[in-house]
Amino acid sequence: MGQENNRERVLIVGVDLESDLIDIENSLDELEELVKAANGIVISRLIQKKDNINPAYFIGKGKAEEIKNYCEELNISTVVFNDELSGAQLRNLEKIIDKKIVDRTNLILDIFASRAKSKEGKLQVKLAQLKYRLPRLIGFRDYLSREGGGIGTRGPGEQKLETDRRHILREINNIEKQLKEIERVRDIKRKRRRESNLPIVALVGYTNAGKSTLLNKIIELNVEHDEAKEVYVEDMLFATLDTSLRRGKLPNGQAFLLTDTVGFVSKLPTKLIEAFKGTLEEVKYADLLLHVVDASNKDLDIQIQTTFNILKELEVLDKPIITVFNKMDKVNIHSLIYDNRFIGEKVFISAKTGENLDKLLFYIQELLPYSYKFVTLNIPFDKHKVVDYFMQNYEINNMKYTEEGTILELYINPLDLKKYDEFIV
Repeated sequence: MGQENNRERVLIVGVDLESDLIDIENSLDELEELVKAANGIVISRLIQKKDNINPAYFIGKGKAEEIKNYCEELNISTVVFNDELSGAQLRNLEKIIDKKIVDRTNLILDIFASRAKSKEGKLQVKLAQLKYRLPRLIGFRDYLSREGGGIGTRGPGEQKLETDRRHILREINNIEKQLKEIERVRDIKRKRRRESNLPIVALVGYTNAGKSTLLNKIIELNVEHDEAKEVYVEDMLFATLDTSLRRGKLPNGQAFLLTDTVGFVSKLPTKLIEAFKGTLEEVKYADLLLHVVDASNKDLDIQIQTTFNILKELEVLDKPIITVFNKMDKVNIHSLIYDNRFIGEKVFISAKTGENLDKLLFYIQELLPYSYKFVTLNIPFDKHKVVDYFMQNYEINNMKYTEEGTILELYINPLDLKKYDEFIV
């Protein structure tokens, strides 16, 4: 109970427009999960049906006055809106309601600011926050002068962000330079990975669909499994932000690289997609995508379409994609209803229990664009550089020394098969 007292008391507000494709109650359920992820507690929710958005207040002015009364009655300190607000709307709402006003975009940025661990992740979030706040400086003056931290004030807000536009533009320019250098280093690492000849499989999908749990399960199957290599998992939105890269093994013994990516969410701020473009571009260099879906979620189709739209924006829909319906331990397969338009190859699993994980690995093995062939190589001792090449770039199944040379047993890709065919036994 004491812990609950430390959490910000929040009212969430949504506008129900006829043009909206997403059910407003479902959308507010997701907003509530986002508030929870930001360590807030939703005390109540309010929905207003409207034909169009009020340019001055987003909602009606009368509804804003009603919210002021709600906040006083329920001892609410923060009002979170389900859509992005302009600087004028933020300022006008705060004048009437006299409480902290946070929109959906700022809430997501706030969660990202608290979760980013790597230097790149922190810089990417800070860049998105600065770009979000730049056109809202007037609206943020009162906001940032309020005492205390909490939802919507992490990141640059903690430093009492200067309202000097030129200062912010200089900071944006500085961060972009640092990110370019990080991108250059990532390109070098990426090139080395490509040269390693190991196929790359990327996990994509909605936040909290179980991507990190699945990654951990797959690396558990590795002979050289190391608990220190497991990635952080928690049942909340955006539990992990930073891209993880781990090694897995297919049923035929072939090694592959598995990369996790930042999770998606409906109405994901454009600024965040832009900021995380470098990280998301890992998907472009993958040989195969695993689109992980939470089969137990009632908004299954919306989540599938959200991911599909982002993959389309990243121009990777031409890659082999397996839709992985996860959390099947929570749902009956016969009651599962989904839109087939965005789904080709599919498999139903539970990353938690390990159900059908073997089937998924066989699918990956079958759908990788190029197949590896198992060979035995006999490499003369005077060709030690060839042995070094295979030791550095391949998973060796067996190795022994004879009078004639070094014997290696391994799965080899078609290019190297042709290049080193003279050594095949």
